[in-house]
Amino acid sequence: MRSSSLRPLQRQLAAIGRSYYTSISTASPLRRSCASNSYGCGWNSVSRISRRGISSTPAPGTTENKNKKLPLAGIRVLDMSRVLAGVNRNKKSLALSFAHPEGVEILHQLAKDCDVLVENYLPGSLAKYNMDYDTIRRINPRLIYASITGYGQTGPYRNRPGFDVVVEAEFGLMHLTGSRDGPPVKVGVAVTDLTTGLYACNSIMAALLARAHTGEGQYLDVCLSDCQIATLANMAESVLVSGKRDSGRWGTAHPSVVPYQGFKTADGDIFIGGANDRLFGILCDKLGRPEWKSDPKFVTNNARVRNRTELEGLIEAETKKRTTKEWLQIFEGSGMPYAAVNDVLDTLNHEHAQARGMVQEIEHPVCGPIKVLSPPVKYSSATPSIRSPPPMLGEHTDEILREVVGLSEERVQELRERGVVRKKESMSLRGNQLNKKKGLSYRTIA
Repeated sequence: MRSSSLRPLQRQLAAIGRSYYTSISTASPLRRSCASNSYGCGWNSVSRISRRGISSTPAPGTTENKNKKLPLAGIRVLDMSRVLAGVNRNKKSLALSFAHPEGVEILHQLAKDCDVLVENYLPGSLAKYNMDYDTIRRINPRLIYASITGYGQTGPYRNRPGFDVVVEAEFGLMHLTGSRDGPPVKVGVAVTDLTTGLYACNSIMAALLARAHTGEGQYLDVCLSDCQIATLANMAESVLVSGKRDSGRWGTAHPSVVPYQGFKTADGDIFIGGANDRLFGILCDKLGRPEWKSDPKFVTNNARVRNRTELEGLIEAETKKRTTKEWLQIFEGSGMPYAAVNDVLDTLNHEHAQARGMVQEIEHPVCGPIKVLSPPVKYSSATPSIRSPPPMLGEHTDEILREVVGLSEERVQELRERGVVRKKESMSLRGNQLNKKKGLSYRTIA
């Protein structure tokens, strides 16, 4: 399974809790049976474990007090997924192999005191290491155990590794995406991975609420294929009601609303939403073609749908006469939906994105200042934030083993010599490895 399906889940959990990740990287044979090349798991402890150990009662008005207002304060998450470094902000990293019995014992100790466990291994893979739900629930009956896979724990495809683009293709999304006369294309981001992570996050929240009433944890079977089918939404419902095949790809256009799509300008593209007769009239005036409002071929939306090819050509002939910036100025304040079609850099530099604080700069101990995306939801009584940068793989191994698991320094050294936990690397060495790759990656330093 593609690791990015965990990204929204981890960002949500880490942003709204005081989270300290422990990426427990596994050098076990499980790696060979999984779809991802990167591997790891983690401990996301919220509020009760400080960066230096068990937190004491903070002074009133301190940052510690403010952090306790976060919605997930007090919730601990054991994250056993294999993920990219960028999503692990606000976490601590422990590098551990659970091919060793001692490694499994440590994981059991962590699971005993956590609220949520997240993993994305193939179904049944963790049973041989005694990290499956049936084993862990006996250790911690209150645990919410979320398994995120490509095709779920049941069904004929259960043992297949899941990848976003494969599921997009097999379960309808790719067929619906692309230009009208072009081939199917994948979405520009791993949207099935992302929506699966969001469904997983919502399910975990619901399970936590249920536990507050029942005192019992539960198992969550979350998969890419189910979530992709669910997000077909109105397109799926239309087919279910009509019993007929869908209408195919429409590019940026809408099958039953015209004009509602992107058009070329002199230097780019702009999206225009003349979604009803009133808005179409505004568009006609702004384009300098008021006569279109009374043309029988365009006077109603039904007429515009029947004559969409002609109308789309007429509109684009006008939009090509000016730049995107000029059209933005002309449409400003009109009440008609419109937008420039921006690339990613322009999006991140967009004045509204900046005003909403969607990009912030944090200090990384190896890479120095780095820019990252911010948590998107603003709370009235809490301030989710990026309080610590993504950790290096195993950066907090000794700290977690000593202060969370309660092992002595001698025992930690013994585990390190036996290969149960990864050996220490100098920060400068890891920094050189990262600089060569020009970015943070667990694969780089694994």
